[in-house]
Amino acid sequence: MKITAIRLDRMRLPLEPPFHAAWDPVPRTWFDATLVTVETDEGVVGYGSGDTMDGFEAHEHLFLGRDPMAIVNHVKTLETINFHAGRYWPLEAALWDIIGKVSGLTVAGLFGGTADRLPAYASFGELRPPAERAEAALAAKEAGFRAMKIRVARDRLAEGLAAVRATREAVGPDIALMVDLNQSWRMSGDIEPALDLASVRAFAAELAELNVLWLEEPLPQYDIDGARMVRAHTGVRVAGGEMVRTMPELLHLLESDALDVYQPDVVLSVGMLRARTIAELAFAKHRWFTPHTWSNGLGVLANLHVVAGVGGGPYVEFPYDPPGWTPERRDFFLAEPLQVDADGYLNVPAAPGLGAEIDHDAVRRWARKGA
Repeated sequence: MKITAIRLDRMRLPLEPPFHAAWDPVPRTWFDATLVTVETDEGVVGYGSGDTMDGFEAHEHLFLGRDPMAIVNHVKTLETINFHAGRYWPLEAALWDIIGKVSGLTVAGLFGGTADRLPAYASFGELRPPAERAEAALAAKEAGFRAMKIRVARDRLAEGLAAVRATREAVGPDIALMVDLNQSWRMSGDIEPALDLASVRAFAAELAELNVLWLEEPLPQYDIDGARMVRAHTGVRVAGGEMVRTMPELLHLLESDALDVYQPDVVLSVGMLRARTIAELAFAKHRWFTPHTWSNGLGVLANLHVVAGVGGGPYVEFPYDPPGWTPERRDFFLAEPLQVDADGYLNVPAAPGLGAEIDHDAVRRWARKGA
């Protein structure tokens, strides 16, 4: 079997109302997504998505004519490209989709088949006043979620803490709450200083009183000593690693015991094969693996298959913050959006590969002009 074509469909979905993510300085009035389609000479087709794949065309010759099943060589090639250019890990996801379809197995099955469903946490994306955030949390609880994550801005700590407190009072003690400070990486142009360690420790101590399960990205990625001090002095678990670009960096975090929860996104960080290795090593240290999933439904699926394959958790991230961010918006080019079931679980599709069904009419409808 040989790869005969790699097609990139770049799409733009207008957003009304706009969505203002906590990590983004301006509200988004559109959502961009790129669908990667890998075709083979035997008619097997694989799909992936996540990164924009901008500039990939200059590198596609490294994969055309090659066996899609030779996944380790493809991962090594992507790592060499990653050093010079973009995060092209959606291509690896498409290759795993092909491998699963050829073998007749789900990718989760290929990765170990530990679980066929996992409890999801509602990952809120916007900053909202305490009363509004508590109301949204109650709606998420009604929708089946038994865990949820709240974003807090580093320059609005008091408001963020009030939102966490209001949410805890609203949903009760049995709902798991997480908090994300988003301090490990920055949007382009964000050069404001990070919160200092003393402020983060004081904030984490307050979260401990509210029984918060973990504090995500409390400090810049390189502040490993600081991350360990937050955990040691407050008892709150520390999560991170979602956008770490290389395997050696993640291994350094593991060897330094910097985190309790490792979160490399398989379509934005180090890919599926490498993320599985990180998961296994994290488990060996009695740590958790539950990756970041903020891209689109196909990106969520790729992460879900890895987590379900190796048995990560205790939850899988599910981007969700209606009305600004819904499964329908996030998964606009899938035939059916991913949804949690009535018990708050995200189920692994039973079809071979990633199990994604593409709405090709939507791909054509929302094609980005000039792409």
